Amino acid sequence: MRRLILLRHAKTERDAPSGKDQDRRLDERGRNDSVEIGRWLALEDYRPDLVLVSTATRTQQTWDLLRATMPSVRVKHLPELYGADPSELLRAVRGAAKADPQCLMILAHNPGLHELALALVAGGDATGRHALAANLPTAGIVVIDFKTDDWGDVGFRSGRLERFASPKLLREWSDGA
Repeated sequence: MRRLILLRHAKTERDAPSGKDQDRRLDERGRNDSVEIGRWLALEDYRPDLVLVSTATRTQQTWDLLRATMPSVRVKHLPELYGADPSELLRAVRGAAKADPQCLMILAHNPGLHELALALVAGGDATGRHALAANLPTAGIVVIDFKTDDWGDVGFRSGRLERFASPKLLREWSDGA
């Protein structure tokens, strides 16, 4: 089995001082959400062996705040993840076959990340699938399991949704507990 964790960067400022989208930084809520999601990942024992991170400022900042909960994970910073569509993101997933992690995380952007999640999932958590169909919010996480031992075999409609979470859902769950 292989596990893929898709994580959208946390909440950002509307415009970067440079005027370039890639330079947008996390806002205060984004910094807080990154820390919260990192704690949740550790608590739930979702620990990737390899993380692929877009080189955009907001994804780098999200990763910087998460990595304290994953000190020994291998990381690759990939510029091609910025603006990647589902097919390009799937190529990155399949490209992980060389490193062969049991659990792979991709930290990137919408709309590609959301579209990839929708394209990969064929079953699993019905409530999570319903929530995911509506949106992959900032700092949203999608955990997908695949019945394969080779990342090269991962394809559209081949995964099972294990979990969908976001900072908003985490707050709702803790308020309802």
